[in-house]
Amino acid sequence: MKNQLLTDDPKKREVNKRRAFTLRINVFFFATFFLFSILIVRLAMLQFVQGEELKAQEALVSKKDTPIPPIRGNIYDRSGVPIAYTSSAQSLYFRIESGQKKDEVIALAYELERIFREYGRTDAEHPPLTAADIIKGMDVGYDINKNDVPIINYSYVPRRIKSDLTKDEIAYLMERRDQLKWLEIMEESIRNYNDEENRMAVQLVGYMRSYSVARSNDNLGYKNKEGYIDTEYVGFDGIELMYQDVLRGKNGYKTYPVNAAQKIVGNVTITPPEKGHNLYLTIDKEVQKAAEQAIVDQLAYMKSPAARAKRYGYAPNARAGYAVAMEVKTGKVVAMASMPDYDPNLWNAGSMPETTYRTKVAPYVNNGTITTAYPDYPEDQLKYHPSSIVYVGSTIKPLSVLIGLKEGFFNPRTTYYDSGVFYYGRDNSARLRNSDGKAFGNINATQALRFSSNTFMSAMIGIPFHAKYGAKAPDVWAEYLAQFGLGVSTESGLPREYAGLNEFQTNTKESVQSRMVFASWGQNEKYTTLQLAQYATTLANRGKRLKPLLVDRIETYEGELVQKFDGPVVLNEAEFSPQHWDAVISGMESSVQGFGDFPYSLARKTGTSTQWVAKSEVDNAVFIAFAPKENPTLAVAVVVPEGGFGAWGAAPIARKIFDAYDQQYGLDGVPKGKAAEGGQQQ
Repeated sequence: MKNQLLTDDPKKREVNKRRAFTLRINVFFFATFFLFSILIVRLAMLQFVQGEELKAQEALVSKKDTPIPPIRGNIYDRSGVPIAYTSSAQSLYFRIESGQKKDEVIALAYELERIFREYGRTDAEHPPLTAADIIKGMDVGYDINKNDVPIINYSYVPRRIKSDLTKDEIAYLMERRDQLKWLEIMEESIRNYNDEENRMAVQLVGYMRSYSVARSNDNLGYKNKEGYIDTEYVGFDGIELMYQDVLRGKNGYKTYPVNAAQKIVGNVTITPPEKGHNLYLTIDKEVQKAAEQAIVDQLAYMKSPAARAKRYGYAPNARAGYAVAMEVKTGKVVAMASMPDYDPNLWNAGSMPETTYRTKVAPYVNNGTITTAYPDYPEDQLKYHPSSIVYVGSTIKPLSVLIGLKEGFFNPRTTYYDSGVFYYGRDNSARLRNSDGKAFGNINATQALRFSSNTFMSAMIGIPFHAKYGAKAPDVWAEYLAQFGLGVSTESGLPREYAGLNEFQTNTKESVQSRMVFASWGQNEKYTTLQLAQYATTLANRGKRLKPLLVDRIETYEGELVQKFDGPVVLNEAEFSPQHWDAVISGMESSVQGFGDFPYSLARKTGTSTQWVAKSEVDNAVFIAFAPKENPTLAVAVVVPEGGFGAWGAAPIARKIFDAYDQQYGLDGVPKGKAAEGGQQQ
């Protein structure tokens, strides 16, 4: 009872509370002092005892950036049909980190071998990786037998073990991330091209190869590129190379903290890449496919018994053909065919067997419309056959007549008696003939074009041109031709474009007079098919030379417009009087093989260029044309080496190209393949 009273005393309770609080405060301050003392001692140790050592360790830790290649933009035709496109693939990478033991790494390799065998693809194109292959790919400094071998690359760079993982492989690896150490699955892009049925413009689009291969080529511009990694694929030719920076996008980065031994010692920081832009070419799928098929069909026909039965249609040695179609008003190239073509997906495998390259790629990889390409003959027989760059033959005659008229050597009404033979040189000892020795009698400039008179060109243009300019004649002639895109770059921007060859300037073995005689009818100059298309477009535009446009527009990967190329881009304008233009274009209007029922007026010029190849004389088929004559829409150039007469070997190809364009767009502005009013097909 007494204790209860003492406890109930308010004064006593207050004293007890104060004593308890004071005790707690003292304990708290003592604990704080104790911990603070430990911290002070620890800081002192770090500062005065371990400071130098820690500073040295800190200096040894750095950061290493590993680029992440972006998703490459796609390439489409002008209407959005895919030509080259990027698909996403998952790849497995291995990281070299500090503390890794050989036995553990080798055990991981064997485990991956099992996973790939059970869950991956196992066919002829995807042979299973062995543990030895995996260890080699890991590049850890030893092989599967633990023998030390040189380390190839820096340790901080993750090693790609396998690309294009299957869904089963990805699922298995992701589910066991904790057990399967030092592995990363990264998303990468793989370039795809259409299958044989749907592929098009193969040589124009080009192909890709690994950066490690590309940077060793001085002509590709990859020498000092920053941010590229050896394993990524880059443009190696064609549009893929020409628009490499646009298509590629911008790098992302994986940033790893590494120690002095270049081992990863911390978590990765990721900066995502920016996707590349998409390109929409000026190429139209239907016109392009028609051009390619027309060449293939014509090459087959010229070897057939049906062609052999005809006097001019048989050309059994023709194995390649080239065609370019260019819109007259815009300069847009709607077709560029170099046939035969090949499967560009063969490059995706990385390394290519020598036999595959030699038989399936090498004969077809070059774009014969802009550079030298050889037919598919055995290497020891190539010297007996012409390349894609041949004499242009009589297709030069419209320009020759324009030059003759401009120089005042004759006027549109001047006549010349064509006996079929022309003599020139000292004592008139040199002689040349028209094709088949035909004599055309009294003809003017327009008729000379229509009949394709060699003697008119020689007597009325070649000889007086030399007489006027003497030793300077070849250079002045070259200046005229350059205004039409002959002997100079078309400025298309395509890599490796050949500027052509003016043999009338370089062949000093012949007299200047002889060179000018042969140059006047196309036997002393060699140009590409694209140059001939630009030349035909310049004739159709009456002197305006347009830049060939290959890209219609650039869009972001998500479809937002970046840049539009509407054209035309006028490079220069050759000035000739309207009367001279009328005379020349009128001379280009005549019927030709394959155009008998053509529903439009056609301005054309055939060419049968004759050249000596390894002491043998061959005839090459060349053809240029534009239509309609009064209001030109499309210009076409075709070259078939060893194709015989241009009218028989090249003109039928051009007809199919004109027809395809007419179906899609209409040579008169009305597409014939579109649904007509009322729902009927015309």
